[in-house]
Amino acid sequence: MVSRETSPQHTTVASSGGSPGTREGDWPRPPKTRIFTVANQKGGVGKTTTSVNLAAALSMHGERVLVVDLDPQGNASTALAVEHRGDVPDMYKVLVEDLPLNEVVKEVPDMPGLYCAPATIDLAGAEIELVSMVAREARLQRALAAYDAVELDYIFIDCPPSLGLLTVNALMAANELLIPIQCEYYALEGLGQLLRNVDLVRAHLNPSLDLSTILLTMYDGRTRLASQVAEEVRSHFGDTVLSTLIPRSVRVSEAPSYGQSVMTYDPGSSGATAYMEAAREIAYRGAAV
Repeated sequence: MVSRETSPQHTTVASSGGSPGTREGDWPRPPKTRIFTVANQKGGVGKTTTSVNLAAALSMHGERVLVVDLDPQGNASTALAVEHRGDVPDMYKVLVEDLPLNEVVKEVPDMPGLYCAPATIDLAGAEIELVSMVAREARLQRALAAYDAVELDYIFIDCPPSLGLLTVNALMAANELLIPIQCEYYALEGLGQLLRNVDLVRAHLNPSLDLSTILLTMYDGRTRLASQVAEEVRSHFGDTVLSTLIPRSVRVSEAPSYGQSVMTYDPGSSGATAYMEAAREIAYRGAAV
């Protein structure tokens, strides 16, 4: 990827009180591209919602962000209004046919600095086709390393709800793992298996992978169960858990059907406010590293 220091795309005038190279309202930019894999093999925990809304929130504060849709359902592509039906160049062609990533990535409409690499249903076949390929676990890592069309601050890789080769590719390509955990019964079910897989990937493929962030989603403050789950997760994982809780929100659920993140669909909603605060936590944590 293009080195930050030489790129003209970020030449901005420092505002009073800001650091050099930032605009007023911008969040600190990480010293190098932060690549997050957003994974949890349990379905319905908010992986796609989290990927899309954190990416949108960061881009609204001056960051350049790419969402890589690795889920054959293509929900992240839908939420970002990026075409992913028919013969659209997609992540299947990148992983299986070696199409360069810059031929797939599209800028998200009306969201400067936000990009998406879409998934079509073809990606469902990639799990099988990758099995016989050389260096099958490193296909995504190689594609990202060769991608230099735009200088990026963040990459969010949205995984399918499984621990197959697509998720392994995502874990291999990332330097950080973000796990959304819903504040509901059985929240930690299956998490042990994911963490065992992460340990295997770390031991054999990607020693730099760091479980850096856990985000509590679907929090309902009216129930005692939600606060008990949040407490249990915090006692297990400590400071890895973001302070911000993402509430259960109708607006968050509605937004994708309008081809939007909740950040633009209803910026004043509790869901948008929470995701904005979670994104701010991530940005400032990264700046402190």
